[in-house]
Amino acid sequence: MVSGGSTRVETIGDATLYLGDCLEILPTLGKVDAVVTDPPYGVNLGEIANGQALAKEQQAYTRFFDTPEYIEAIVVPAIRISLNISLRGMLTPGNRNAWKYPEPSDIGVWYNPAGSGRGKWGYILAHLILYYGKDPRAGKCATASSTWNMQDDVGEIKNRLHPCPKPENFMRWMVNKASLPEETILDPFMGSGTTGVACANLGRKFIGIEIEPKYFDIACRRIEDAYKQPRLFDDPKPAPKPQDLPL
Repeated sequence: MVSGGSTRVETIGDATLYLGDCLEILPTLGKVDAVVTDPPYGVNLGEIANGQALAKEQQAYTRFFDTPEYIEAIVVPAIRISLNISLRGMLTPGNRNAWKYPEPSDIGVWYNPAGSGRGKWGYILAHLILYYGKDPRAGKCATASSTWNMQDDVGEIKNRLHPCPKPENFMRWMVNKASLPEETILDPFMGSGTTGVACANLGRKFIGIEIEPKYFDIACRRIEDAYKQPRLFDDPKPAPKPQDLPL
């Protein structure tokens, strides 16, 4: 692992973006409303020359090794700090190392019928979602705690700006699920900025932290472009009904 070094800060619209080590930056932040993040999974992404990695042209991260040890030493402590300064949290931990994280308040899944990777027992069709704290809409309206890949996400994710990208529709669903308009979202593992793009679209304030300069620059560009587009300010389009899912 390479240390974060000096910190660079960029402000774009209602987004404040930090280039640096999240363990150094998080203690300097104030309170936020929600943590929404897709941290590394600790599965040696792009570092193992198997058929799956080669077919997807997955590249290894450059500032750290995507190992279970990194999850324990860096990612989980960062998540604990983030949850301590937030009212609630929502994260996708990856299935293999999910038990290393603090015990969640609830669990959901992101279902991808097309498959989103290969596990030791076959293709992975569902990824866990960990919830912390209280649903911001509790007592007002109940919404599903799980979702699935929407049709237009399948092609979108092929345009890889990051070793492990998430579709924009999915991250909009995450941000909308975890927060209310005008609230502040924190992503300590910002990557290429998809959470920040979702916040720009949905009228949330955003704080993002990324240690890799390449992905930080991509995130800045994507979030700046998102602020040039009309904002949605409404819930993302509903996912298809269960009976409409492919078998």
